[in-house]
Amino acid sequence: MARELTALLHGASHAAELVVLRGAGNDFCLGRARGRPPESNDPLARRGAYDTIFDCYAAFRRAEIPVVGVIQGAAAGFGCALAALCDITIAAKSATFQVPEMGHNIFPGMVLSSFVDRVPRKALAYLVYTTATIDAERALTFGIVSEVVPADALEETVGKVTAALLKAPRPARLAVKEFARAALDMNVQGAVDFARNLHATINSSSEMRPK
Repeated sequence: MARELTALLHGASHAAELVVLRGAGNDFCLGRARGRPPESNDPLARRGAYDTIFDCYAAFRRAEIPVVGVIQGAAAGFGCALAALCDITIAAKSATFQVPEMGHNIFPGMVLSSFVDRVPRKALAYLVYTTATIDAERALTFGIVSEVVPADALEETVGKVTAALLKAPRPARLAVKEFARAALDMNVQGAVDFARNLHATINSSSEMRPK
């Protein structure tokens, strides 16, 4: 599934204007199944196997178009990481979030890598060390969620958010994603200069002119 999701995100900008990611059942995602043990205990081989997940997380950051997460029910482990990685994450008030790995004697390096540019240090440490299950309102304060709404208003809210995204010209949508992807790792002056360049370039596009 992670490989398929990675491939979908890599090619999404050629077929769509945005991505809406949601769970198929009552929960968003309960995390990765343990499955069979690794075929090799060689550290390099193990790293290659784990790169499937790291590559999936990278695909969210590299996606050219916005990714909107819709969270209902539980988002645990891998699911919690995906919720954090979406550009906009809308959660039902009944949604819950957890990083349970430490409770299973697993160092959650994968989830930590997804949180590093999304979740503040104290929130990150609390989630990982305690394995606590938090509600959607707390996930909002932790930076995992963008908006919390009643469960019966979830679809309506998603519709409004996606409509607002689609109303903006495509060059502007792509530029916001490009700026967020690169500028937050720059020093202040570099980020300002990048914004100046994007501002001049994008706003001079013929696609930005009213039709």
